[in-house]
Amino acid sequence: MKYFRNIITAAMLITVSSVVFSQVKPLDPLLSEYQYPFEVHFINLKSQNNTLKMAYMDVKPQKPNGKVIMLLHGKNFNGAYWERTAKDLSAKGFRVIIPDQIGFGKSSKPHSYQFSFSQLAENTRAILDELNIEKTIVLGHSMGGMVAVRFTLLYPGKVQKLVLENPIGLEDYKTFASYQTIDQAYQSELKNTAETYKNYQLKFYYDNKWKEEYQPWLDLIAGWTLHKDYPQVAWNAALTSDMIYNQPVCYEFKNIKTPTLLIIGTRDRTAIGKDRAPKELQPKMGQYQELGKKTQREIAGSRLVELENVGHLPHIEVYPKFFEALYGFVQ
Repeated sequence: MKYFRNIITAAMLITVSSVVFSQVKPLDPLLSEYQYPFEVHFINLKSQNNTLKMAYMDVKPQKPNGKVIMLLHGKNFNGAYWERTAKDLSAKGFRVIIPDQIGFGKSSKPHSYQFSFSQLAENTRAILDELNIEKTIVLGHSMGGMVAVRFTLLYPGKVQKLVLENPIGLEDYKTFASYQTIDQAYQSELKNTAETYKNYQLKFYYDNKWKEEYQPWLDLIAGWTLHKDYPQVAWNAALTSDMIYNQPVCYEFKNIKTPTLLIIGTRDRTAIGKDRAPKELQPKMGQYQELGKKTQREIAGSRLVELENVGHLPHIEVYPKFFEALYGFVQ
């Protein structure tokens, strides 16, 4: 009897999984058929012998408070996942700028491009220049945190305040994990599916608890894997993985003079290359409950808000707590 119950349970799980994954629709590399929550604008960039288009959203408040905040997305995301944050900040009077980095979202996916955090920071500055914005608050999540750090170090006069939400790069992954070539990373990216992405998000983002509101952020990246041009996206993903591994920012935290807030979900264990690290080192990687405190000590005068039992995505998983911490710092 127990045997049959297990078979029935497994069949139900497969059925539920099939329903979830059947919602995923193919998406082209520029997300042409996906509607962002706000109007999308583009700037033209001449970069590294490429003619590129960089997408961004510019959310203007009805009653401006005179402040601008720029929201920088993570590696497995694009600007769309800032919708709720942008709406609430706009309601508080902030002008909100939300770029899609080159290689992500609706922006160009170049084949020949040397990705670096300095280049991404330069591209981001070009949007502010286009909009005649002299100063901004910068909020970076995950990989966006590494972009935000580099942006702040390169252009400190443009940054009023810096907010880092579960940024990656709080440790040097090269000291743990072996190197993989870009070609190897590309082959790995080509193997991604809706199921592999969901399993990864469950493990690092949501503590194996899936909710309906998480589905849109899975659909966006999973939809790419179903499109015939997915290799174009996978190649850019491999290039940016190489950038993250080879260009640590953690050694330069001591150089940040900008008022800084760290919002850290302490359950997060995200670490690039963890699967390539020796078994005995893997448990030591991505220990955000320790990395947050360590980073606060290194950034002079910074504040730390720890969100207990929260994973890699506080602004999705526990939005009210996230926004309370954010607004308390930027208002």
